[in-house]
Amino acid sequence: MNILGTVAFFAYAPALAILWYFYHADKYEPEPKRYVMGTFILGATLSVGIAYIIESVLTIGGLVQPVLPTTAFYVALVAGLVEEPAKALAVRLPYKANQMDGIMDGLVYGVAAGLGFAATENFLYGLGWGVAVTITRAFLTPFAHATWSGIVGVGYGLKAEGKISSLWSFYILAILLHSLWDYYAFMSARIPAYNIMLVFFIGLNLAILRYFMLSGQAEDRARLWYYWFKRGGGR
Repeated sequence: MNILGTVAFFAYAPALAILWYFYHADKYEPEPKRYVMGTFILGATLSVGIAYIIESVLTIGGLVQPVLPTTAFYVALVAGLVEEPAKALAVRLPYKANQMDGIMDGLVYGVAAGLGFAATENFLYGLGWGVAVTITRAFLTPFAHATWSGIVGVGYGLKAEGKISSLWSFYILAILLHSLWDYYAFMSARIPAYNIMLVFFIGLNLAILRYFMLSGQAEDRARLWYYWFKRGGGR
């Protein structure tokens, strides 16, 4: 396998493996595969493209200079503010297609968008910095992006079933967690002691994903009768 193939494998294979896990965790009413993969692909293409263009202007400088000095705090804040709404564009595909009706559906689609974004991001990092960087990131960023987009996805799932009317709190939480993660990741390159915060956020991300998955499965079990009638069991 050549370098390009190796980078692509370690960028996309772990993300797809995690997506497979969450897809099968939605065991009571699995989502259509075409919408799940469509959300993954949009996260990997459209969301990445939009985020790259906006971040290039705000933090790197292209036709115009960066808006503010590119400190670790500013760059981390921009990443959260730009990338979470960009990934949410992918989540809106199944939402607008009326494919969501609860927590688990929103989680699956949110995770799909986040994993697609993380996979392409890791692929691009690998092209620029080498295979070792992609391999290292493959064990960290997929779960991180899946968590942040999963939070927004759950918001859309709850909105689809009429339990909430606003998504602001979900966006704010996702942006906050994303920005904090990036800030401590930047700082840990200078001060290794900050790695302890990254370990904390890894555990927090996994706990959030598990909480939403168990909540979604419990919600689905509570309305098995609904799925039974939906499939024609009442005929």
